Amino acid sequence: MIVEQIWTGNAYRNFNYLIACPKTGEALAIDPLDHKKCLATAKKHGWNITQVLNTHEHGDHTGGNQAMIKATGAKLLAHHLAKDKIAGIDIGLKAGDTVKVGSVELLVLDTPGHTLSHICLLSKTDTAALFSGDTLFNAGAGNCHNGGHPEELYHTFITQLYQLDDDTLIYPGHDYINNNLAFSLAREPDNKDAQALLDQVEQQDPQQALVTTLGQEKKINSFFRLNSPSLIAKLRQDFPDLSVDADAKTVFLRLRELRNHW
Repeated sequence: MIVEQIWTGNAYRNFNYLIACPKTGEALAIDPLDHKKCLATAKKHGWNITQVLNTHEHGDHTGGNQAMIKATGAKLLAHHLAKDKIAGIDIGLKAGDTVKVGSVELLVLDTPGHTLSHICLLSKTDTAALFSGDTLFNAGAGNCHNGGHPEELYHTFITQLYQLDDDTLIYPGHDYINNNLAFSLAREPDNKDAQALLDQVEQQDPQQALVTTLGQEKKINSFFRLNSPSLIAKLRQDFPDLSVDADAKTVFLRLRELRNHW
């Protein structure tokens, strides 16, 4: 499996992705908002884009569909419940489905939270890679403003994402790592791992962005660190009614509420 992370350079700081089969040259475009950059990248490598996949229905992820499909004749894949939200879906996907790109196989995860019709893709490779859309960001979690729900997001994090192998590579839909790490440090000032990573990436070029692993995320991402005593103590300054032994779900929901306005 070959992965090309494409930095759009737009105001929304989107990442687009091409996943290619090294044997056949077939490629899958994930959320190809900047269709021109995606097409140029495919042409440079001699790849044939045969499928387009949307992780969810928001315009900054679907906006390149029409131009990409017109240029390539690719089939459009998305969550099966998004048929009334995304025009022209050819294949509706459900949890457990497999997306094949030549010899590459990608497992479909149904990951509600940011929206209720959001999917992530998990590669079936020796080192797994998660294409997480707006569910999981490097050091952060998606918001739930436009068609989502924070309790669904919590459930996705705990029952699906947290259970993945620690060496799973994380490929999100946006580059928010600096702000997310700053938020993590505001919530957990003694987190040396978060501070070290912020020092490392603060001036990084998004065209050569660091790819974190799930193991790293568990050390630096507040939304995975729901039992940290220092995080809970700091959170209680913002929410005095929060118990010192608050359960993980309550901590997650308060973090998401706080991040909405941070």
